[in-house]
Formats: sequence, structure tokens, C-alpha cells
Amino acid sequence: MTKRLTHLLLLFLLLPALAWAQTSVPASEIIAKINRGEAVSYQNATITGDLDLTQLQNKTLKKNESGGKHDSKVYNSTVTAPVSFTNCTFQGNVLAYYNPNSIDGDGLKVNLQNGKEEVYNTNFEKDVRFEKCTFEKRSAFKYSVFNADASFAGSTFQQEALFKYSKFNGKIDFAKARFNEVANFKYVNFPAKTDFKGASFNEEADFKYASFPQGGDFQNAVFNSLANFKYAKLSDPMQWKGASFKGGQDLKYASLNQKSFSAAALQERIK
Repeated sequence: MTKRLTHLLLLFLLLPALAWAQTSVPASEIIAKINRGEAVSYQNATITGDLDLTQLQNKTLKKNESGGKHDSKVYNSTVTAPVSFTNCTFQGNVLAYYNPNSIDGDGLKVNLQNGKEEVYNTNFEKDVRFEKCTFEKRSAFKYSVFNADASFAGSTFQQEALFKYSKFNGKIDFAKARFNEVANFKYVNFPAKTDFKGASFNEEADFKYASFPQGGDFQNAVFNSLANFKYAKLSDPMQWKGASFKGGQDLKYASLNQKSFSAAALQERIK
């Protein structure tokens, strides 16, 4: 009886660790669910392999432009059901954008030796949640359209977080997110008030040409490198209280409420 009680006691002590242990899930399993139109929900999981959302079964050719020096083809895949990941680790790339001709992976340098450019994008019809997750490799959402709420709150991006040209149509939450490389939100229009409260930017925070028509919350955010808001269009309520700018700011041609916005004005709002 004593031995049995000892085993039960050990099991009881191990239960919290077992509850928090991450299970391993192949990315192919997730893609299969998405292709079936099923909602995706994982907690405390390690996702192995590349989660490539650009090659779904519903992929369609959006644009085929000819007549120039090169042909251009844009393919769109659509995630039709809600996607939710909480406290998950992505060991491979998470791709909602892919350009096979790209030299550096973000589409800025393109090798067109084959005479054509192909770009693969992914749009999301329902809520998208990557909360308290870790992206160990690439995370690319360039050109993606989020038609519902999008939350990356508390997540860590080990490599560039590529959201350039992304379109958000619902609530946007990056509160307490950690960007260890470039946070690329260039040209993004944030139609709803955007939450970056407590976020950490360890490399450049690129909001060049971004617009915040309904305001944004950067309270207690930490910018350890350049905070690039050049040409950005800001509107109140913009909240900056407690924000820390350790790498300088570029506010050239930036505006707040359609008026010029300077570094001195920013400092007044930080207090």
C-alpha cells in the first residue's frame, strides 16, 4: 500500500508538468484541417515543419499580367475557418506569403532569369490568433488580408516579422509582442485602433508610410533600435505614455491629425 501511495504521490506531483508539456504536431496535420475547412485550435504545442499556407487546395490565380518584359502571376489561398494557436512554438517557417524568385525572401530583390514572377499570398476570412507563441524562423504575412480579428499578443518573432502591405479589417492586437529582428509594417493601414502596448522592438520598427486613422496604443513599448514612422499618418487617440525610444526616431514627413508631428511633440506624449 505504501509503494502504491508513493507512485500516486509522484504522479500527482508530475501532473502540472505534464499539463504544460508541449505536444508535437506536424504542420501537415494543420494544413489538412485547413483544406477541409475545419477550425484550427492548438495550445501548448510544438509545430514541426514549415506551415506553408500559400499552397492550399483552394489556391486561385488572381492576376496574370502580360505585355511587359516579364509575366506576373499572383496566386491567392484562403483560410476559411478560424485559426487559433496559444503558447505554441513554430520550429519551421510560417508562410502566408512566398515569392520563389525572391533572393532575400521578402520579395524586395527578385531574380527574374526565368522570365516571370510568381507570388503566392494567403488571406484569412475568420479570426486569426497566434497568442504567446514563438516563431523560431520566418513569419511572412506580406499582402495578407485579415477580414476578421487578428491577434499576435505576447508572441515572439525570432526573425523578421513581415507584415508589409498587410490589410487588417478587424481588431489588431500585438500587445507585449517581442520582435527580435525587423518588425516590418511598412505601408500597412490599421483601420481599427491598434494595440502595441508593452511591445518590444529589438531591431528597426518599420512603420514607414503606415496609417493609423483610428489611433494606436504604444504605451510602455520599448524601441531598442530605430522607430521609423517616416511618412506615417497618425490620428488620435495615439497613446505613447511610458514608451522608451533607445534607438532614435524618424518622424520625417509624419503627421498627427493631418498636422506635422515632431520628435518634440512625441516626447510630450511620452511623459
